[in-house]
Amino acid sequence: MKTVEYKTHGTCSKAIRFDIDDEGRIHNLKFEGGCNGNLQGIGKLCEGMKAEEIKDRVKGIRCGFKPTSCPDQLSKAIEENL
Repeated sequence: MKTVEYKTHGTCSKAIRFDIDDEGRIHNLKFEGGCNGNLQGIGKLCEGMKAEEIKDRVKGIRCGFKPTSCPDQLSKAIEENL
């Protein structure tokens, strides 16, 4: 099991933490800061999913007029750690 901590850029959340198991599945996904309820929901929805699938689904999501979002930052964190 590999633990990842990723410092976000351009979002209200400041960091993302999660574990990737030997099968490439995400566990214990947590965001520091940001929209608490929404980000808890993302964490629950991603639990046990393949990291590659999560990355493909959330990559490119924008938050309002910002060029990125918390889910997009998650895709970047996953991409750096696969």
